[in-house]
Amino acid sequence: MESNIMSQPSQDQGIPSRRRCYRFSSQRIWRSIKAVIFSSKINVLIPFGPVAIVVHYVHNHGSVFFLSLLGIIPLAERLGFATEQLSLFTGPTVGALLNASFGNATELIISIQAMRNGMLRIVQQSLLGSVLSNMLLVLGCALFAGGIRHKNKVQIFNERDAGLNSGMLMVALMGMLSPTVLHYTNTEIQSGKSELVLSRFTSCLLLLAYAAYLFYQIKYQPTDPSSNQEEIQNEEKEEAVLVSKWECITWLVVFTVSISVLSDYLVDAIEGASRSWNIPIAFISVVLLPIVGNAAEHASAIMFAINDKLDISLGVALGSATQISMFLIPLCVLIGWVMGKTMDLNFKLFETAVLFLTVVLVAFMLQDGTSNYLKGFLLIICYFVVAASFYVHVDATSADNKLPQG
Repeated sequence: MESNIMSQPSQDQGIPSRRRCYRFSSQRIWRSIKAVIFSSKINVLIPFGPVAIVVHYVHNHGSVFFLSLLGIIPLAERLGFATEQLSLFTGPTVGALLNASFGNATELIISIQAMRNGMLRIVQQSLLGSVLSNMLLVLGCALFAGGIRHKNKVQIFNERDAGLNSGMLMVALMGMLSPTVLHYTNTEIQSGKSELVLSRFTSCLLLLAYAAYLFYQIKYQPTDPSSNQEEIQNEEKEEAVLVSKWECITWLVVFTVSISVLSDYLVDAIEGASRSWNIPIAFISVVLLPIVGNAAEHASAIMFAINDKLDISLGVALGSATQISMFLIPLCVLIGWVMGKTMDLNFKLFETAVLFLTVVLVAFMLQDGTSNYLKGFLLIICYFVVAASFYVHVDATSADNKLPQG
């Protein structure tokens, strides 16, 4: 009897401890949700995702496409946020690999969904549009905003880093140009097969070149000896950590799955939206789809330029363009190979010519290491020229690409 009485308080003591543990877990979950969901104003667009799924069953393709587009934008931005948070817990090598894997995960997910549906031209054009958007619109707006904010001074940036990114883009352009020229000069050994084999071989080489580029940046890129870089990075890490490592991994899974679900509805609605809005699929793919992945980069590049951190702005814009052209596009070719799809690097003559002119133009604009609002304004003008050209461009390989009437 006495032993039963003595054991009773120990059982009662376990109840408050479990309550404290539950309360601590609830507080931690709420803190994580607050840091990830309620810390960014762009997350007000998240409800458009579920609305798009509901509208899908009404068969209004134009509305589904538009709502899905809006719903994916904040998810893509938060996916980048979770990737950055997770990279704070890793070393520079793993951090670079994380950035390469998830930096353009939204574009990759949409591309895979489109390849599953056999929309290879939409994959090519959307990836091309992301490169063009970063190089002309994002970079142009950053240079323009920085030039207006600091109109009484000449903004400067690291010519070596800008030149390296421009060189990488030229390498990627060469990889895309070879299958295209081979096709249009009718010099293939086996018609229709040689360009596909060349594309897959070139994609492997481009991925190898991008791996060498990452290795160079991590191990051998020179740094400024006058600054204590390690101390600065440690201070930034202490200030920037908002969620734990496992919370980052959980959020990465949540956002990746959410983007995958919404991108399925987005891709299914593209052709219907083209007919409803009476605009070419090429315009939707090159101009509208890249908004999903570039919205957050657009805003951050402008803010860095306004704060006179032009090197970071160029790193955001050109770095993303380099990652898409040297990593994402070749990766999609190899993924298509695994899926049994004839995804290649022949982006057709019109698209390749536009990309060639864009790479040359940006390299020319950045060659002197200085920036002003005029350079930014000219890049923006060029982007609108490109957008207008795709609005009147008919892609011969797509039966639904019609010129707008009237």
